Amino acid sequence: MLTLTSDFGSPYPAAMKGVVLRRTDARLVDIAHDLPRQDVRAAAFWCRETLPYFPPAVHLVVVDPGVGTDRDAVVVRVGGHAIVAPDNGVALPAARRIAAEADIAVECFRYEYADPASSTFHGRDVFAPAAAAVHEVGVDAVESLDAIAPLESVAPDDAAGAVVDCRFPEAEVTAGAASGEVLVVDDFGNAITNVPGSFLDGREGGTLSVNGTEAAVVRAFADVDAGERLVTVGSHGFVECDVNRGRGADAFGLAPGDEVRLTEA
Repeated sequence: MLTLTSDFGSPYPAAMKGVVLRRTDARLVDIAHDLPRQDVRAAAFWCRETLPYFPPAVHLVVVDPGVGTDRDAVVVRVGGHAIVAPDNGVALPAARRIAAEADIAVECFRYEYADPASSTFHGRDVFAPAAAAVHEVGVDAVESLDAIAPLESVAPDDAAGAVVDCRFPEAEVTAGAASGEVLVVDDFGNAITNVPGSFLDGREGGTLSVNGTEAAVVRAFADVDAGERLVTVGSHGFVECDVNRGRGADAFGLAPGDEVRLTEA
């Protein structure tokens, strides 16, 4: 299996698939191609929330605001998974999660390339060929590729150093308040924060103030009427600021990167 993730929209992913299919018989699976444009942190978040659910595979991830520059291409191996991506941190949160769940190391490799056909479409000209090459030899045999240069093998919670890292900020939590920020807003308009879901333990059925706006603390969207604001724990384990059958980001006036303070109402 070879998965594809990008911010390319359409039709650019088709060209990447064509490159892969000319070289391999991989089963191609699209994760998403409508990620926020050039937003490495958002892409890293969604890869962390999707790739660990797959069986061992090669994962091609291209969200690459540095395309055409001297940033490296990397292959990040963790167990039976290999993530092929630009060296901008997009691969490491997912790799760390896979590593932590299996208690294994994260291994990083540089994929060396020269003179791609285009300086604006490395997804087609650099990363798709790299992913196809990894798929051809197998994840366990990445070292056998001529274009591969080993970087380092690191512990599950310390994957950094020779590659660019991406880490999400941690919220400040006390007994009665939490201060954090919005990590991403999903397509439903749910504002996903970095406040751990455990902050809502024992508060279900009550209310909280979100930056001064009151909202019910609930387990499910349908626990409030349509159009009402709510605070809940999302599938990712973080606190979300939402609206039942509406857009929480709009109702709370929140966007990615905004500060969020939750207090007793």
